[in-house]
Amino acid sequence: MSALAFTTPWLLWGLIALPILWLLLRAIPPAPIRRRFPAVALLLGLADEDRQADKTPWWLLLLRALAVAAAIIGFAGPILNPENRASGSGPLLIVLDGGWADARDWTGRLDKASTLLTDAGRAGRTVAVIRLTDLPQPVEFQNADAWASRLAAMEPQPFAPQGYADWAKILTADNFDSYWLSDGLDHPGRDALLKTLQSKGSLTAFLSPRPVFALRPAAFEDGKIILTAARLPGDPADLDVIARGPDPSGIDRELARAPLHFDANAPEAKATLDLPPELRNRVNRFELLGQRSAGSVSLSDDSLKRRKISVIGGTTDREGLPLLQPTYYLRQALTPVADLVEGGLSDVIPANPDVIILADVAKLTPVEADSLLEWINKGGLLLRFAGPRLAASELSRVEEDPLMPVRLREGGRSVGGAMSWGEPKTLAPFPEDSPFHGLAIPEDVTVSQQVLAQPDPDLASRTIAALADGTPLVTRKEIGAGQVVLVHVTANAEWSSLPLSGLFVQILERLAVSTKPAQPNAQDLAGLTWVPQKIMDGYGVERDAGEIAGVPGETLGKAMASGPGPNLPAGLYASTDRKVALNVISAKTQITAATWPAGTSIEGIETVKAQALKGILLTAAMIALALDVLAALWVSGRIGGLGRTATILLALMLPHDARAQTPDDIKAIEATRGVVLAYVQTGDAAMDQISEAGLRGLSDQLWLRTAVEPEAPMSIDLEKDELAFYPFLYWPITPNQPIPSTSAYAKLNRFLRTGGMILFDTRDGDIAGYSGDTTPEGQTLQLIASGLDVPPLEPMPKDHVLTRSFYLLQDFPGRYAGGAVWVEASDPTAEQTEGMPFRNLNDGVTPVIIGSADWASAWATDPDGVPMFPVGRGYAGEDQREISYRFGINVIMHVLTGNYKSDQVHVPALLERLGE
Repeated sequence: MSALAFTTPWLLWGLIALPILWLLLRAIPPAPIRRRFPAVALLLGLADEDRQADKTPWWLLLLRALAVAAAIIGFAGPILNPENRASGSGPLLIVLDGGWADARDWTGRLDKASTLLTDAGRAGRTVAVIRLTDLPQPVEFQNADAWASRLAAMEPQPFAPQGYADWAKILTADNFDSYWLSDGLDHPGRDALLKTLQSKGSLTAFLSPRPVFALRPAAFEDGKIILTAARLPGDPADLDVIARGPDPSGIDRELARAPLHFDANAPEAKATLDLPPELRNRVNRFELLGQRSAGSVSLSDDSLKRRKISVIGGTTDREGLPLLQPTYYLRQALTPVADLVEGGLSDVIPANPDVIILADVAKLTPVEADSLLEWINKGGLLLRFAGPRLAASELSRVEEDPLMPVRLREGGRSVGGAMSWGEPKTLAPFPEDSPFHGLAIPEDVTVSQQVLAQPDPDLASRTIAALADGTPLVTRKEIGAGQVVLVHVTANAEWSSLPLSGLFVQILERLAVSTKPAQPNAQDLAGLTWVPQKIMDGYGVERDAGEIAGVPGETLGKAMASGPGPNLPAGLYASTDRKVALNVISAKTQITAATWPAGTSIEGIETVKAQALKGILLTAAMIALALDVLAALWVSGRIGGLGRTATILLALMLPHDARAQTPDDIKAIEATRGVVLAYVQTGDAAMDQISEAGLRGLSDQLWLRTAVEPEAPMSIDLEKDELAFYPFLYWPITPNQPIPSTSAYAKLNRFLRTGGMILFDTRDGDIAGYSGDTTPEGQTLQLIASGLDVPPLEPMPKDHVLTRSFYLLQDFPGRYAGGAVWVEASDPTAEQTEGMPFRNLNDGVTPVIIGSADWASAWATDPDGVPMFPVGRGYAGEDQREISYRFGINVIMHVLTGNYKSDQVHVPALLERLGE
């Protein structure tokens, strides 16, 4: 709600004096006033004896009263939305948490802190500003102006505030008031700082109404990615979590998305992503859509990548029959999704693979068995397949073998043969507690022979897959941090048709995915030096690590448990061929609301800008007085024909609302004030906002770098607006935008024939190329282009004038890079002049440019000039944004200068013709 305050006490006595003065003047006889003060008599309606005061029109008296009232109120200095705060007189300490949770509304926090600094400066108070994510250092109270520039340079950090107790010890000043712009979360040691601040003076806390969301690292359950988001309990909320990574062309984009729903007062919500291995291997980060903070981002590391798997099979006499080899189907299934480690068991264990598969291997040496058991205890998965050798061995007959999940019965079981127990058996549905739950079982998958498990009390709990008659088919036992899994049939098709089915690959994938924990422990990292490859800022944007030195594994291991800090930022760390993600939020991070002691004043961080109304009211008073003079002259009959004409002219000179003109006239005037870049309305409000922000950013760059000074970009309704005012149209393609009408097509074709240019942008990263057969945007573009008079097109040649109209370019990226850009086809007979670097291509302006790079998103800036969308990765992404700006400038210069740059290649010939 708006508020009003006054800087001087004029209003009170002015409103009291105004009616008293009016009554006194009205009580004086009119004759003396007419003789001595004719102007006052005119204003009071006492100009003539036959024009008494009671003949003065009421509306004229009202106008005079309003004019005087506006003047009095204006001199009282009214201020709309003032900051109603006790100014105080002593030192003031402004505290910002400055961590990842502040990033969600950091600009608002800086605005609030700036307002507090301004108020303190007006009151003559000394000020100190501390950010609790900084290392504690002595606090100095200075003039408020000294902090303004330092405050503007502060940014949120990609970790939680730390060192509260140390800050409490440093604050040694005797008395000061405190303003704490809190992130709303409770952090360790916070109570010590609270007590110190309260002991020094009054404490006011400023809290944001926006909720805090955090994303925990991805976990794996039965081959699926489980993502958990945390928040402070509150109202129901819905979010989307997305997985990002490079596509086959190397462009970073969204790869998958899943919804998250928070029930009322629920602190956590979960989402599940079921991705194929080749797609999962590309994921490099998960993030909560719409949440701009490092806490809403979870970087991924080797836990999502390809596994190292060793496949070891028993010896066989069927060397010439590869399909009968026990390891053939395993290798075929695992080669696309894993890195296979070759060698014997004693060779592969030192390589520390994630999975070791033994296909019909019955006997191990004591050294191999001990090494294998130690490897399993550390988190490895031993996957065993049965076979003739395992069935014939004496393994696990009497007591349970450490490297087997169950004891086996002698002889095994044969079904479907002359001496069998019955027909081949099918598989039973996988139970809910099985890692294979949810997988579809093909009807043609049958088992004709298997090894049988001895009935034991733990057999049911260790069975994760069974035949239709209940006989265990796959059993599992946990050993330390790892596990042993036995498939009771062969890995080839000798005992079952399982290896011939797609279910075989899915089973292997489900088992392999669950072999490695989502987050390594300190022992896994110790003894190595970990070098940061990418680090995150407070907003969750990845940046190059630069010259940051490597850290010991012991230090990184502690940070994995306690979280990043000033000396160890969140990011991706690498050592040899391993990568580990240090995220802001760990699996154990708790999101708890901060509590405030009694006596603490709680306010919001919203800042409503104060507006002085003095100038507006005094201007209104002057206008009202001018109108009063004209009205009084007119009422007294002193304005005749010429006078009335002058009055009308004077009235026309007074300020008036330009909106009285028709909207079309106003838009035409604005479009012809200068160069205006325009975009086509798509019907999608979000897309139109991006287009406007993109052209605004491009216009700013044109102002900075060229002689072109564009006005603010404008939107175009193809059905209503005239196109002749604009040299350039940006047309983003959305799947559901309407097809232009016949009249709109007529305007568009006239625009193209008379020198205008349209930049069509499908924004799909050139997934399907120019034909666009497989993308909705491409199909929409085909429908739109069918009604346009578009010339033949070709991919932009390397010597096209667009490559040199202002900058020398060979690439034309936007938010996406590498896509083709199509322009008007050049004359096929054009040849390169000897000694000249370019052919004379497209002597005019190509009327159409078609691409898919999403240029508007790359150009887009907010009103403060800050880029709105990330481009590429790290600093390389900013280089890509720079090239996209250069391409946009080249396009506009090509539109405005035509073949100017094309003619430059003929400079020697022109000089020769001029005789110089």
